[in-house]
Amino acid sequence: MAKLFLLRHLKSQWNLENRFAGWVDIPLSKEGADQAPMVANEVRGVNFDIIYSSGLIRNIQTVIKILKNLGDKYPLFKHLDGGLEKWDNFEGGGNFIKVYVSNKLNERSYGKVQGLNKADLMKEYGEEKVHSWRRNYNDAPPGGESGKDVYKRVIPFFKKNIEKDLKNGKNVLLVASHGSLRVVMKYLENMSDADFGNLELPFGALVKYDFDGKNYTHLQ
Repeated sequence: MAKLFLLRHLKSQWNLENRFAGWVDIPLSKEGADQAPMVANEVRGVNFDIIYSSGLIRNIQTVIKILKNLGDKYPLFKHLDGGLEKWDNFEGGGNFIKVYVSNKLNERSYGKVQGLNKADLMKEYGEEKVHSWRRNYNDAPPGGESGKDVYKRVIPFFKKNIEKDLKNGKNVLLVASHGSLRVVMKYLENMSDADFGNLELPFGALVKYDFDGKNYTHLQ
Protein backbone atom coordinates (compact mmCIF):
# COMPACT_ATOMS: atom_id res chain seq x y z
CA MET A 1 0.00 0.00 0.00
CA ALA A 2 1.47 3.35 -1.05
CA LYS A 3 1.75 6.24 1.39
CA LEU A 4 1.10 9.93 0.71
CA PHE A 5 2.32 12.58 3.14
CA LEU A 6 1.21 16.21 2.80
CA LEU A 7 3.46 18.77 4.50
CA ARG A 8 2.68 22.46 4.85
CA HIS A 9 5.84 24.54 4.58
CA LEU A 10 7.51 25.93 7.68
CA LYS A 11 6.68 29.50 8.72
CA SER A 12 7.84 32.15 6.24
CA GLN A 13 8.91 35.71 7.04
CA TRP A 14 5.61 37.13 5.81
CA ASN A 15 3.67 34.54 7.80
CA LEU A 16 5.54 35.86 10.81
CA GLU A 17 4.58 39.43 9.87
CA ASN A 18 0.92 38.43 9.27
CA ARG A 19 1.02 39.41 5.59
CA PHE A 20 -0.69 37.73 2.64
CA ALA A 21 2.15 35.95 0.84
CA GLY A 22 0.36 34.20 -2.01
CA TRP A 23 2.60 34.02 -5.07
CA VAL A 24 5.26 36.39 -3.68
CA ASP A 25 8.47 34.37 -3.23
CA ILE A 26 9.18 34.92 0.46
CA PRO A 27 11.79 32.77 2.29
CA LEU A 28 11.39 31.01 5.61
CA SER A 29 11.70 32.94 8.84
CA LYS A 30 14.25 31.91 11.47
CA GLU A 31 11.35 30.61 13.57
CA GLY A 32 10.25 28.43 10.66
CA ALA A 33 13.75 27.13 10.00
CA ASP A 34 14.16 26.24 13.68
CA GLN A 35 11.03 24.08 13.43
CA ALA A 36 12.66 21.74 10.87
CA PRO A 37 14.21 19.18 13.28
CA MET A 38 10.86 18.57 14.99
CA VAL A 39 9.02 18.09 11.69
CA ALA A 40 11.80 15.87 10.32
CA ASN A 41 11.40 13.54 13.30
CA GLU A 42 7.76 13.00 12.33
CA VAL A 43 8.79 11.41 9.02
CA ARG A 44 11.99 9.73 10.21
CA GLY A 45 12.02 6.12 9.08
CA VAL A 46 9.56 6.64 6.22
CA ASN A 47 11.02 5.52 2.90
CA PHE A 48 9.98 8.26 0.46
CA ASP A 49 10.52 7.36 -3.18
CA ILE A 50 9.64 10.78 -4.61
CA ILE A 51 9.04 14.30 -3.31
CA TYR A 52 6.91 16.97 -4.99
CA SER A 53 7.20 20.67 -4.15
CA SER A 54 5.68 23.96 -5.12
CA GLY A 55 8.10 26.25 -6.93
CA LEU A 56 7.94 28.89 -4.19
CA ILE A 57 11.18 29.22 -2.22
CA ARG A 58 9.53 28.67 1.18
CA ASN A 59 8.49 25.20 0.06
CA ILE A 60 11.85 24.37 -1.54
CA GLN A 61 13.66 25.55 1.61
CA THR A 62 11.37 23.33 3.68
CA VAL A 63 12.34 20.32 1.57
CA ILE A 64 16.04 21.12 1.95
CA LYS A 65 15.86 21.60 5.72
CA ILE A 66 13.78 18.46 6.32
CA LEU A 67 16.17 16.31 4.28
CA LYS A 68 19.20 17.91 5.96
CA ASN A 69 17.81 16.97 9.36
CA LEU A 70 17.05 13.43 8.22
CA GLY A 71 20.61 13.22 7.00
CA ASP A 72 20.37 10.27 4.60
CA LYS A 73 19.27 11.85 1.29
CA TYR A 74 20.15 14.91 -0.78
CA PRO A 75 17.46 16.57 -2.93
CA LEU A 76 17.79 16.40 -6.69
CA PHE A 77 15.45 19.14 -7.93
CA LYS A 78 13.81 18.37 -11.25
CA HIS A 79 11.87 21.39 -12.55
CA LEU A 80 8.75 20.57 -14.54
CA ASP A 81 7.98 24.10 -15.75
CA GLY A 82 9.57 26.48 -18.22
CA GLY A 83 11.54 23.98 -20.27
CA LEU A 84 14.13 23.36 -17.54
CA GLU A 85 13.28 19.66 -17.48
CA LYS A 86 14.74 19.30 -21.00
CA TRP A 87 18.22 20.09 -19.65
CA ASP A 88 18.02 17.84 -16.62
CA ASN A 89 19.61 14.53 -17.63
CA PHE A 90 21.00 13.28 -14.30
CA GLU A 91 18.68 10.62 -12.91
CA GLY A 92 20.20 10.43 -9.45
CA GLY A 93 20.30 7.27 -7.40
CA GLY A 94 22.44 6.51 -4.39
CA ASN A 95 21.91 9.15 -1.72
CA PHE A 96 19.86 11.45 -3.99
CA ILE A 97 16.06 11.69 -3.94
CA LYS A 98 14.14 13.29 -6.80
CA VAL A 99 12.15 16.40 -5.94
CA TYR A 100 9.76 17.36 -8.74
CA VAL A 101 9.03 21.10 -8.67
CA SER A 102 6.04 22.80 -10.29
CA ASN A 103 4.32 26.16 -9.93
CA LYS A 104 1.01 24.38 -10.46
CA LEU A 105 1.34 23.40 -6.79
CA ASN A 106 1.73 27.02 -5.63
CA GLU A 107 -0.29 28.78 -2.96
CA ARG A 108 -3.54 30.56 -3.77
CA SER A 109 -2.86 33.90 -5.43
CA TYR A 110 -4.09 36.74 -3.23
CA GLY A 111 -3.93 39.25 -6.06
CA LYS A 112 -3.94 42.89 -5.04
CA VAL A 113 -3.73 42.17 -1.29
CA GLN A 114 -0.45 40.22 -1.50
CA GLY A 115 2.10 41.79 0.83
CA LEU A 116 -0.54 43.59 2.89
CA ASN A 117 -1.08 43.01 6.59
CA LYS A 118 -4.17 40.90 7.37
CA ALA A 119 -5.08 42.87 10.49
CA ASP A 120 -4.98 46.14 8.55
CA LEU A 121 -7.16 44.64 5.82
CA MET A 122 -9.69 43.50 8.43
CA LYS A 123 -10.05 47.09 9.59
CA GLU A 124 -10.71 48.21 6.01
CA TYR A 125 -12.86 45.35 4.67
CA GLY A 126 -14.10 43.65 7.84
CA GLU A 127 -12.97 40.44 9.51
CA GLU A 128 -15.62 38.30 7.80
CA LYS A 129 -14.60 39.36 4.28
CA VAL A 130 -10.88 38.81 4.87
CA HIS A 131 -11.59 35.41 6.44
CA SER A 132 -13.66 34.51 3.37
CA TRP A 133 -10.77 35.41 1.05
CA ARG A 134 -8.57 33.01 3.01
CA ARG A 135 -10.94 30.09 3.50
CA ASN A 136 -14.01 30.21 1.26
CA TYR A 137 -14.06 27.81 -1.70
CA ASN A 138 -15.88 30.20 -4.04
CA ASP A 139 -14.75 33.65 -2.85
CA ALA A 140 -11.60 35.31 -4.23
CA PRO A 141 -9.62 38.35 -3.07
CA PRO A 142 -9.38 41.26 -5.54
CA GLY A 143 -7.42 40.06 -8.55
CA GLY A 144 -6.70 36.71 -6.91
CA GLU A 145 -7.88 33.10 -6.89
CA SER A 146 -10.76 31.39 -5.14
CA GLY A 147 -10.36 27.95 -3.63
CA LYS A 148 -12.19 26.63 -6.70
CA ASP A 149 -9.61 28.26 -8.98
CA VAL A 150 -6.80 26.62 -7.02
CA TYR A 151 -8.57 23.24 -7.25
CA LYS A 152 -8.76 23.56 -11.06
CA ARG A 153 -5.02 24.29 -11.17
CA VAL A 154 -3.71 21.79 -8.63
CA ILE A 155 -5.87 18.67 -8.98
CA PRO A 156 -5.20 17.92 -12.69
CA PHE A 157 -1.48 18.06 -11.90
CA PHE A 158 -2.01 15.84 -8.86
CA LYS A 159 -3.92 13.22 -10.86
CA LYS A 160 -1.44 13.21 -13.75
CA ASN A 161 1.72 13.01 -11.66
CA ILE A 162 1.37 12.30 -7.94
CA GLU A 163 -1.56 9.90 -8.17
CA LYS A 164 0.19 8.07 -11.01
CA ASP A 165 3.23 7.52 -8.79
CA LEU A 166 1.04 6.32 -5.94
CA LYS A 167 -0.68 3.83 -8.25
CA ASN A 168 2.78 2.53 -9.11
CA GLY A 169 3.38 1.83 -5.42
CA LYS A 170 5.59 4.85 -4.71
CA ASN A 171 5.63 6.59 -1.34
CA VAL A 172 5.26 10.33 -1.97
CA LEU A 173 5.87 13.46 0.11
CA LEU A 174 4.13 16.61 -1.15
CA VAL A 175 5.45 19.90 0.29
CA ALA A 176 3.28 22.88 -0.53
CA SER A 177 1.36 25.84 0.86
CA HIS A 178 -1.89 26.04 2.76
CA GLY A 179 -4.16 26.84 -0.19
CA SER A 180 -2.86 24.08 -2.44
CA LEU A 181 -2.80 21.39 0.27
CA ARG A 182 -6.36 22.19 1.31
CA VAL A 183 -7.68 21.54 -2.21
CA VAL A 184 -5.73 18.28 -2.35
CA MET A 185 -7.43 17.20 0.89
CA LYS A 186 -10.80 18.25 -0.53
CA TYR A 187 -10.16 15.95 -3.50
CA LEU A 188 -8.82 13.02 -1.46
CA GLU A 189 -11.68 13.09 1.05
CA ASN A 190 -14.48 14.28 -1.23
CA MET A 191 -14.89 17.19 1.16
CA SER A 192 -17.86 19.54 1.04
CA ASP A 193 -17.34 23.25 0.36
CA ALA A 194 -18.39 23.99 3.95
CA ASP A 195 -15.89 21.54 5.44
CA PHE A 196 -13.21 22.95 3.14
CA GLY A 197 -13.90 26.40 4.60
CA ASN A 198 -13.29 25.09 8.12
CA LEU A 199 -10.07 23.24 7.28
CA GLU A 200 -6.96 24.70 8.92
CA LEU A 201 -3.40 23.34 8.74
CA PRO A 202 -0.73 24.92 10.98
CA PHE A 203 2.78 25.59 9.68
CA GLY A 204 4.72 22.35 9.41
CA ALA A 205 1.52 20.30 9.64
CA LEU A 206 1.85 16.74 8.36
CA VAL A 207 -1.16 14.84 6.99
CA LYS A 208 -0.83 11.12 6.20
CA TYR A 209 -2.77 8.85 3.86
CA ASP A 210 -2.65 5.23 2.79
CA PHE A 211 -3.59 4.56 -0.84
CA ASP A 212 -4.72 1.11 -1.98
CA GLY A 213 -4.85 1.98 -5.67
CA LYS A 214 -8.41 3.31 -5.54
CA ASN A 215 -9.15 4.89 -2.17
CA TYR A 216 -7.32 7.14 0.25
CA THR A 217 -7.42 6.49 4.00
CA HIS A 218 -6.64 9.45 6.24
CA LEU A 219 -4.35 8.26 9.05
CA GLN A 220 -4.51 9.89 12.46
